[in-house]
Amino acid sequence: MNLAVIGSGGREHAICHKLSLSKKIEKLICIPGNAGTKEIAENIKIDIGNFEEIYSIIKKKNIDIVIVGPEQPLTDGIADYLKERSVRVLGPGKFASQLEGSKAFMKNLCKANNIPTANYGIFDNLEDAKDFIKKSTIPIVVKADGLAAGKGVTVCESIDEALKQTKEILEGKFKSSKKVVLEEFLEGEELSYFVLVDKNSYHFFGSAQDHKRVGEGDTGPNTGGMGAYSPARLLTNDLEKKIKKKIIEPTLKAMKNLGYPYEGFLYAGLMINNKEPYLIEYNIRMGDPECQVLMMKLKTDLLQIVDCATKNNLKNLKIKWDKKKCITIVLCANGYPGKYIKDKEIKNLSTIISDENNQIFHAGTYEKDNKILSIGGRVLNITCSAESLNKARTQSLNNLKKINWTDGFFRKDIGWRAIKK
Repeated sequence: MNLAVIGSGGREHAICHKLSLSKKIEKLICIPGNAGTKEIAENIKIDIGNFEEIYSIIKKKNIDIVIVGPEQPLTDGIADYLKERSVRVLGPGKFASQLEGSKAFMKNLCKANNIPTANYGIFDNLEDAKDFIKKSTIPIVVKADGLAAGKGVTVCESIDEALKQTKEILEGKFKSSKKVVLEEFLEGEELSYFVLVDKNSYHFFGSAQDHKRVGEGDTGPNTGGMGAYSPARLLTNDLEKKIKKKIIEPTLKAMKNLGYPYEGFLYAGLMINNKEPYLIEYNIRMGDPECQVLMMKLKTDLLQIVDCATKNNLKNLKIKWDKKKCITIVLCANGYPGKYIKDKEIKNLSTIISDENNQIFHAGTYEKDNKILSIGGRVLNITCSAESLNKARTQSLNNLKKINWTDGFFRKDIGWRAIKK
């Protein structure tokens, strides 16, 4: 079979890596890809917002299935566009993509279907938002309604900060957002829970814990993710039953009732408080960097999984996972998540062993004159599996020492809560 993966980050490199291990793959392309995907797939550098050009490439290359990595083309309707042209796509349609594309849509769906989530208000003008903020307890969470590349959520420790963030969003800080969602701050610990969904059923697709803050000990501003580990230490059988019954299943039923059944990867970002799950956000695709650790742990052929999902035949599939612990540490460019440096060479990558327990997944990289150069804020994902989380982290840190990229930085404490316990 011939497959196309859309995207250029660590998530897409990890997906391409897993697909490349399948004996049934004849051709693998990545649009636009990065320096890592170039080693295992054919990179085709076109704009992922240009659906006509993507369709033209898919026809030319005789692609059987398309996997859409990032959220933007999904919320723009790429799955609908390609399915209307008889292309099999793993990813939700435009309407269902509102689960991530509009926080207001997601919160209202929760309210209508008794899905546990933080109390909230949705506003399109500053005066009403001010009243809500002044009546709220601090801290309060301020969220841009639309997509904001991981930078649209702020936990505000004062009324003044909340008003400032709200004003900026309503004045157009993010092109995607004309509304602001104000939310009570929930105490607890975060958990990422993944499912793969087709029109008839869904499958658990792993758990992870992500580290969003830039600084050690989970301090500083939010980022797209500084690292992750799997499985999540919080996930017990009892908690998983609650997550499925109270959150996943009511959501999927609600989408069906609206006439737009969800299809593809669905990632629930949860807050766990007193062994009870609360939905913080939905992502309509695999997380990044969570995908990197999940792809390392996945034992079943990813092509077989994707084939079944796009044929609505998941219920007949058993998905197997490696029992090892896995961790990924993100190597970032200096300055991230603010203005970061670009076009810096990364040497020593060839010194790292690449095997079933050690992988480097590229994110913000490109190749020029046989050199690997940086282009993004999050540059590489140093990913390792081992019998214990502590051993996996030690191996990742050892690999980072070998790379010794002086133009970047990383957190040394990924998985600190789980390892400390």
